[in-house]
Amino acid sequence: MSRVWLLTHPEVAIDPAVPVTEWGLSPRGRARAEAVARQGWVRNLRHIASSAERKARDTAEGLSAATGLPVRVLHELGENDRSATGYLPPPAFEAMADAFFARPEESVRGWERAADAQARMVAAVERVLAESEGATAIVAHGAVGALLLCHLQGWPIGRGADQPGRGGGNLYVFEKDSRKVTQGWTAFEHNEQE
Repeated sequence: MSRVWLLTHPEVAIDPAVPVTEWGLSPRGRARAEAVARQGWVRNLRHIASSAERKARDTAEGLSAATGLPVRVLHELGENDRSATGYLPPPAFEAMADAFFARPEESVRGWERAADAQARMVAAVERVLAESEGATAIVAHGAVGALLLCHLQGWPIGRGADQPGRGGGNLYVFEKDSRKVTQGWTAFEHNEQE
């Protein structure tokens, strides 16, 4: 049985003057990414895919360094497009994220519709899995990770599927063949599934 690990990048260095897609990991985020790359399951990986956003690539590069595997970068694994609003301070961002999940068929203030982001993410993951063999890590983002989880579980789109906490650095695991989720959202530090 081959497993798939969906990881979200950990904490980022927020800079409102830099496009969100170009934010890198903060020192804490980098330390967490390095720690997850040392976990036992990583040595079983046969394929690594990542969003093109810098914070995801930074996370995937740690897995690559630990395994010697190349990272396949796909723009379609990127976070929902929020460029219409750009950087939002945390309270405003949380309100927008609530609306994004609550109204998946609408473009809230110009954000990509959740239904479209989900379709894009599902298609990208299916493409990665069709073109890879063995254990696979996919490094992406919280919102699209939640949208994929809703699809895998057969749930309607909702924020209840979002990753826990703030800042990222979580993962879930599903079986490659059946797409059955075997471990729900778990912080990097608490992952026990090999």
